[in-house]
Amino acid sequence: MKYFLVISLSILICLAHCKFEIEEVDEFEEFEELPRTEPDLKLKDDSSPILEKAETEVTVEDDDEFEHFNDEEEFEGFDTERLHVDDKDPKITIASVPVPFHTKWSNYIMETLLIIGIVAYFANFFYGRSKNAQLADIWFKTHKSLLEDNFSLVGDDGKIEIENSGLIKETESSYTLWCSGRTCCEGMLVELKFIKRQDLASMLNQFLRPVKDEVQIKVDMNKEDMDTFVFCVASKKTAARYSKEMADLSVFCPERKPGANYGLTDSFSVHSELAEVSSSILDAKTVNYINKYSDVIDCLHFSDRYSGLKLTDDTAVPTKLPAVKKVLIFTFTIPTDKYADPQEAISTIYPLMSFVFQCMERIKRLRISKEAKIKAEKNRLRVEEAFLKTTHAARAEAAAARKEEKKKLEKERILKEDPEKQRKWEEKEMKRQQRKKAPRMKQLKVKSM
Repeated sequence: MKYFLVISLSILICLAHCKFEIEEVDEFEEFEELPRTEPDLKLKDDSSPILEKAETEVTVEDDDEFEHFNDEEEFEGFDTERLHVDDKDPKITIASVPVPFHTKWSNYIMETLLIIGIVAYFANFFYGRSKNAQLADIWFKTHKSLLEDNFSLVGDDGKIEIENSGLIKETESSYTLWCSGRTCCEGMLVELKFIKRQDLASMLNQFLRPVKDEVQIKVDMNKEDMDTFVFCVASKKTAARYSKEMADLSVFCPERKPGANYGLTDSFSVHSELAEVSSSILDAKTVNYINKYSDVIDCLHFSDRYSGLKLTDDTAVPTKLPAVKKVLIFTFTIPTDKYADPQEAISTIYPLMSFVFQCMERIKRLRISKEAKIKAEKNRLRVEEAFLKTTHAARAEAAAARKEEKKKLEKERILKEDPEKQRKWEEKEMKRQQRKKAPRMKQLKVKSM
């Protein structure tokens, strides 16, 4: 019923509207213009006043109302040519306006490339992130049982409570694992440094400067469980870089020797502070082991004076020697480029974790001779003296700055306490400055004859 009423009302409205339009049209029919007929002027009668009126009107129409426009004196400089307009209709030229929207794909090359680039970036980001997470998870599952056998705490430094112990994700391409609770060392930090697969620019840079996935293991040795020496075995490329960047290697053993002198392959170089340490560590068993895994072993760095990277010229000059640690650093590469299956690539470096524990026990038992000990101590004393000489000016400047700051604080304290004390302090300071500026004279004593 409701719909019927709505339909009926709509029909009535339509009919009323149509009727209104019809009536409106009929209403204006009487005002239609009738055809005009020109009067026949020949039949006019002189006595007819109507005809006289018509004749008078015709005479008025012949007058030129715009005659003054032709007067050159009234409009000086007026363009008279524009008055002689042709009787024909003016020609209108319509400018062709280009259509803003193009249907051809060739007109949107830049936009298409931009969209493709954005899609490729995000697709590479999610793929690279998942790939690195997969490698980290496989590494941890493969080495978890071995780590738990050698450390009481795996994935926990013992300082803060962690709900889910295990790998800690630092970035999309970096993971860390802390292990502690073992004799001869304070702890062991494992860093998984993968290729930045989530970064499209880094992946494109792989074609120019290829890098590999790395596992870096840093063992903090106890002070009493490691003797005094600096030693490093690394690939030629890494050894050349470390000799310039690492503070301990560049100072204590800058000379780089070929690995062939110790029975290693030509791809290795050796840095050693003491020849005795080189012969003790690089025995026949260790040399064979390193040569067997030469494609994945990148660096073995043992140092009792490890302080990280060398200070550059841009950094401020330090006033004291940097803090040093006794560490063992192992760097292994993961051959993901040779194996399609990540599990196979991780399994390749699994025996190297046992090699790390063997080196820890060997360094714990290693003790250098008395002569080598004296030589090592002389080297450290020489380095310390050279550092003090080079930083003398910086230390003097720092001491003067501390003295000035102390004086400023004392002055502020006196000003707050008592004006009389302030006056005395200023007099005392003035006398001190005068004595400082006065020339020094020697007093000579002459013995009497």
